[in-house]
Amino acid sequence: MSYPQTLTAEATDLWPTIRGFVAWLDDANGRDEGELALRVMKIGEEFGEVAQAWIGTVGQNPRKGVTHTVEDVADELCDVAITALTALASIVDNPEETFAANLGRVQQRVSELEVRRG
Repeated sequence: MSYPQTLTAEATDLWPTIRGFVAWLDDANGRDEGELALRVMKIGEEFGEVAQAWIGTVGQNPRKGVTHTVEDVADELCDVAITALTALASIVDNPEETFAANLGRVQQRVSELEVRRG
């Protein structure tokens, strides 16, 4: 299997690409329990890169100074999202429905909070 095609900025349905990533990983690494665990753990690795980039934007480490930009942080956040969606699509049969249901649940909670704030 070849690496999934690149999406354009206009692409709205990301699930075919995510499914392509899953198929690519399945082809390269299989899909046993250990591999699935690694796909989930990869989210933590990507989060670490977000944290490193953010620390670099504020120059928190005086020895290194400012080493990253907000664009670097944005790129790393996208990596987290892609990695999380790929892991989701690896462990459930209908990731689109699972994600939509959870997004709707969070949206409902936010709406309820807004109503309470009046």
